[in-house]
Amino acid sequence: MKILQNIQQFLAPHPFVYSAAAALILLVAAVVITLLIRLLLICGLRKLFHFLPETETVEYPVCVGIITNAVNILPVAVLAAAAQSIPGIAPAPAILLRNMASAFIILFSVLTLFRTIDLAGIFYNRRPHAAARPIKGYLQLLKISLSCVAFILIAATLTNKNPLLLLSGLGAMAAVILLIFQDTILSVVASLQLTSDDMVRLGDWIEMPTLNTDGNVEEIALHTIKVRNWDNTISTLPVRKLITDSFKNWRGMTESGGRRIKRAILIDQKSIRFLTPAEQEDLKKIALLRNYITEKEKELDNWNRRFLNGDPAVKNGRHLTNIGTFRKYVYNYLYSSPEINQDMTLLVRQLPPGATGIPLEIYCFTRTVEWKPYEDAQSDIFDHLLAILPQFGLRVFQECSDNICFTRDENSHI
Repeated sequence: MKILQNIQQFLAPHPFVYSAAAALILLVAAVVITLLIRLLLICGLRKLFHFLPETETVEYPVCVGIITNAVNILPVAVLAAAAQSIPGIAPAPAILLRNMASAFIILFSVLTLFRTIDLAGIFYNRRPHAAARPIKGYLQLLKISLSCVAFILIAATLTNKNPLLLLSGLGAMAAVILLIFQDTILSVVASLQLTSDDMVRLGDWIEMPTLNTDGNVEEIALHTIKVRNWDNTISTLPVRKLITDSFKNWRGMTESGGRRIKRAILIDQKSIRFLTPAEQEDLKKIALLRNYITEKEKELDNWNRRFLNGDPAVKNGRHLTNIGTFRKYVYNYLYSSPEINQDMTLLVRQLPPGATGIPLEIYCFTRTVEWKPYEDAQSDIFDHLLAILPQFGLRVFQECSDNICFTRDENSHI
């Protein structure tokens, strides 16, 4: 007490220095207490998260931010409450100091709310249906609203004015505000439409050729959507583009449980012909064709006997063709394959012939929707079909790479 009295007597001739020293001592005491409280809370928080699983420690930095911003309110709150109690301070500096401290209280309060909103977003994303209803855009909109309110309150506090007067002045600036925030307003409307119509979810595979985007959705924010393309590049799309432009969402394919194969084998038209009896007997050795050829021979024999009196002439009768038999083989092969989804469409059809031959198109769905297993299954199917095609006397159409084209028949090279 004697030391404090001596300091007070020494600074008495200098009231400004005396007031500044008192304010500094008050501020230092509040900061020291704040640091101690923050240290204790963070240490306790660290011990609490130490006992939690690693998958639930993502909230730790957010919780530290909440504690830091909330505790920072303490010293400025003390300074605001004791501003007028500082010895020798004039009314004007006391009011200015109190207003500045109040402005900092508003600022740290808003920052604390921001961190709390982030924590709420983390908890929401752990819900089972969070990917179907992302709320990050709404949380960002809430942050923007809080920022506007905080800006008005801080301006009103520093100028010592009523916030309602500032709000009334903003009415005249509505057109300017709409012009400045037009992107935000359009993004909010687009986000609402995307969410209400369930057009895009986190993890969806979307394809948007106009913006050179093809990949999985990783983040849906207020203004942008982040998509990781298959080459691991990141595309950032404006939210409103998904409303104004067309895009393809592959979610339906994923949820259906089957991925489509739609590919054709080009058959050389010159290799198409009727099968000889010897070839028919040889193809009966294939288990997938044995019943088909036997039943088809009976059907064609009955038809020829009924309408042509058993005339065996090729030009007048019905006979098995190599392409028709091969088409039936392909269908039976796909129908018996464990990699093909039998509950979905399965077709083997001929498309109109053209300059590159007759396309024999395979239209079916695999049981897997994953990229690599799908490509493996598709490749295995066509590897087998292309390899067995010559056994039916058929050739694949292939354009020559030179002026001379080499083909092989049974006897020689031409």
